[in-house]
Amino acid sequence: MRVAIVGAGFSGIAMAIALRREGIEDFTIFERAEDLGGVWFHNTYPGAACDMPSYLYSYSYEQRRDWSQPCSSQAEILDYLHATAAKHGVDAHIRLGIEIAGARFDQETARWRLETAGGEACEADALVVACGQLSRPNWPSVPGQDDFRGHSFHSAQWDHGYDIEGKRVAVLGTGASAVQLVPPVAEQAARLDVYQRTAPYMLPRRNPRYPGWARRLIERVPGLQALRRQGTLLCMEAMILGLVAVPPLRWAMSGLSQAFMRGQLPDPQLRRKLWPDYPFACKRILFSSYYLPTLARPDVEVITDRVERVTERGVVAGGVEREVDCIVYATGFRANDFVVPMAVTGTDGRDLQETWSGGAEAHLGIAVAGFPAMYMLYGPNTNLGVGSIIEMIEAQVGYVVDSLRAARSAGAALEVRSEVQRWSSEAVQRRLQDSIWTACENWYREGSEGRVVNNWPGLMAEYRHRTRSFDAAEYREVKPAGSPC
Repeated sequence: MRVAIVGAGFSGIAMAIALRREGIEDFTIFERAEDLGGVWFHNTYPGAACDMPSYLYSYSYEQRRDWSQPCSSQAEILDYLHATAAKHGVDAHIRLGIEIAGARFDQETARWRLETAGGEACEADALVVACGQLSRPNWPSVPGQDDFRGHSFHSAQWDHGYDIEGKRVAVLGTGASAVQLVPPVAEQAARLDVYQRTAPYMLPRRNPRYPGWARRLIERVPGLQALRRQGTLLCMEAMILGLVAVPPLRWAMSGLSQAFMRGQLPDPQLRRKLWPDYPFACKRILFSSYYLPTLARPDVEVITDRVERVTERGVVAGGVEREVDCIVYATGFRANDFVVPMAVTGTDGRDLQETWSGGAEAHLGIAVAGFPAMYMLYGPNTNLGVGSIIEMIEAQVGYVVDSLRAARSAGAALEVRSEVQRWSSEAVQRRLQDSIWTACENWYREGSEGRVVNNWPGLMAEYRHRTRSFDAAEYREVKPAGSPC
């Protein structure tokens, strides 16, 4: 069996390791960047780090006990991925700098035909799409962007060749990336303007480096790492329960967030600017103990007026032009474009983007009807409001391996039945209809008022249970033309 994996981030590497464990050695990981790591390769902005403890945001079977701090930096996470890929012998299967432009299912051979952006063609028995939900920067459309004579870039494409020391800097956006990069940028810039469309709810994260005694304890005491990992996992599950099923838990979390924010914002005028006007957890909850105090600095200004345009010299909002030397677009990712710009064509010429015109959906976030032997990792409705996506990815990878095993035994490509996908998706959407994520506009939804296409409506444990066993009855066999029945 030959398997093609698109993407060499956490998902793609996990899939490759699982294939080797299954005895499948004929696979290739296609990565468009010049290094593995996915989001952790691209996002190198100042302060880039995970907002969750690394002993949970890492593979369960590949635990490090020498993380330098609870929530590791981008560089440390990237080092971890390099070491893990090398240890499990999957780095030799990665083709860097190769972007898959298109993938088409050939019904005659029941195989996938892939074409790279460079015009190279190859075939595979199975296609694993491991592009992730946060892989394509979202550039806003602001009038006059191209007229700006200063320097500008997206936070996910940080220009390390540009020195912001002593410069006047504008940051557009107050999401997860901005919350991390604003404090270190403010330390270097002469002046910082932060343009805020919506204020985030914040929870504390000081993230100190582990003292030597703590690191020695973690490294030397058997079971301590597993114990703290399980404890944090249970804590995350309790928070998820508050978001999806038990409102009093959410209210308690909201109270904690508001008390923390009030303590960090003693100035009532600034507090009014930075106070969210939507229900707690409707948008992504952000973690930082340094972001709000940074916004109170005398050389930092928060602008809540709508950005009207960019001029040659700066940014205009509320009719006021503020001159700057550099604009940083911390405007997130195209989270709903799960496979863009790759063109994916299934049976009978089905185009995946057209199929998903009303919003992306997949059975368990993995399999899509009309696209045999195609498997998605971190696909539709598998994101979490709180928790470790690595838990979800490991569950998906196990399910895909079971499916590939069944396909190899049947000598066929397996396609999820359309009615199974419909029932599965409808069940997920029913649970999401009254969720907190439908109470405001956010990146979890298809459009401003569309259905939630990113988030899972339950616990991580529930998803692991749902994907633990592969049910062949939910799939139909697609065999090459001329094969015996």
